Amino acid sequence: MTIYSILFYVLAAVILASTVMAVSRRNMVHAVIYLVFSFFGSALLFYLFGAPLLAALEVIIYAGAIMILFLFIVMMLRMEGIEERLFPLRQWLPAMGVCFVYGLVLVLLITADTTGTAPMTAAAVDPSTFGQFLFQRHWLAIEIVSMLLLIALVGVLRLGKDAGKKPEREGEVRS
Repeated sequence: MTIYSILFYVLAAVILASTVMAVSRRNMVHAVIYLVFSFFGSALLFYLFGAPLLAALEVIIYAGAIMILFLFIVMMLRMEGIEERLFPLRQWLPAMGVCFVYGLVLVLLITADTTGTAPMTAAAVDPSTFGQFLFQRHWLAIEIVSMLLLIALVGVLRLGKDAGKKPEREGEVRS
C-alpha cells in the first residue's frame, strides 16, 4: 500500500466523519463548521488526485463563499437555543479528533516521497480548457444549481422576514 492510498483512505474517513458530524449537530453554526472541514477534506482529495484547480475552486467557492452564505442565512433565521459560555468536553473531542487527523494528513503530505514513484500519472489541464469543457457541456446543470441557490436564498429571506412579524389582530392569519 502506497502513501497515496493511505492518504486517500484517511481523507475519505475525515470527509465522511465531518459530514456525519455536520448533519447530526443541533447547533447550526457547529454544523456549518463541520461542513467546512468536509469541504477542505474534499479539496485535499482533489489535490491528491492531481486536480489543483478543482481543489482551489473547492476552497474558494464552497469553503469560502457558500459557507459565508450559510452562516448569513443561519444568522437571519435567528434560531433560539441554549448557548453555553464554555464548550463541554463532548464538543471538544470531535473537533480535536478532526484536527488530529488533518494534522496527520498534513505531516504525511509534507514527508511524502517526492521522487515521483507514485503509481498514478499526473493529469493537468489549464483553467481555460476546463472552463470551456464545463460551460459547453454542462451549462444547463450549472444554471439549475444557480437557480436552486437563488430560490433557497429567497425562501430563507421570506422565512426570516415572517419570523419577526406578529399579527396585528387576533383573527389575522399570516400567509
